[in-house]
Amino acid sequence: MLYRFAGFSLDRDTRQLLEGGREVHLSPKAFELLLLLIENRSRALSKADLQDRLWPAVFVGETNLATLVAEIRRALGESAQDARIVRTVHRFGYRFVSAVDDVDRTPQNSIHPATDMYLATASGRYPLGQGTAVIGRARDATIRVDSGGVSRHHARIVVSGTEAILEDLGSKNGTFVDGQPITGPRVLNDSAEIRIGALVLTFSVASASTATETVIADHGSPPEVER
Repeated sequence: MLYRFAGFSLDRDTRQLLEGGREVHLSPKAFELLLLLIENRSRALSKADLQDRLWPAVFVGETNLATLVAEIRRALGESAQDARIVRTVHRFGYRFVSAVDDVDRTPQNSIHPATDMYLATASGRYPLGQGTAVIGRARDATIRVDSGGVSRHHARIVVSGTEAILEDLGSKNGTFVDGQPITGPRVLNDSAEIRIGALVLTFSVASASTATETVIADHGSPPEVER
């Protein structure tokens, strides 16, 4: 889903905020907050509700939420006094007030899923099509991981042409490639070992026909990852 507003575009699938084609950086929590406000823009959201959604089962002070709102406003080029997009509702919470155009897109790789790149666990393979695959515990993750030490949106792999790039999404425990933590976008080589929490995945490149046959054979019992 793509949301367009006030000269910006927020892509829920790739977790990017864009302005005129240029990516505007937001921390993972700030991105989640902005997405929550956009998807619930028909009403104001209370501070308590937002805190419960952003930090479930964890007590945090109101200053944490205010800090994220300030980060969003800096990224959008506005202030609390001139709130054209995210408005403060006095003594209650916040509301997204800008007009939004929703674009529901069907990614091409859902029509042609067979690719020559995939992630593999001990007994399952997961194809990677062109575009972005988010790995994490969240329900909207492309590859859902039920494993200790994994953040809701832990990492993402962006496939463009014949290149696959891995990026950590500000996870608590980090993302490792071949035993080394990554600190920025990392181009993946064939047979690279990726560790996310307690889960180890292998990035592999094969012919499209080989990848397709393997997926059919392994779909029966995915061990730790859900698609």
